[in-house]
Amino acid sequence: MKYLRWFLGLIFVGCFLYFNFFIYQGDIIFKLINVILFSALFVLFRVIFGPSPADRIVAVDILGILIIGMLALIGLYYDKSFFMDIGLIWALLSFIASLAFAKILEGRQLDD
Repeated sequence: MKYLRWFLGLIFVGCFLYFNFFIYQGDIIFKLINVILFSALFVLFRVIFGPSPADRIVAVDILGILIIGMLALIGLYYDKSFFMDIGLIWALLSFIASLAFAKILEGRQLDD
């Protein structure tokens, strides 16, 4: 059963990549945004159905990285620098939140 799920997932990802890069005739930035959104679906699945709180926290951190990448691509497309500023602020806040979540999972208080 496990191998069947892996095989079906591989077919699903392969079909997405084929249609995104060979069938869809948009700009490369839109194709990359599609890949980020597709990856975000898998990360959201891990956030919701994660087996442990540590897995969920790592998935939220990865989701933050995907958002930063999306902001960078949008900033490139629209040629606006404030998207890059928002991405930088998001990265700093994500780092601080990851440290705070790690302390909470360890069982300590935030002021330790």
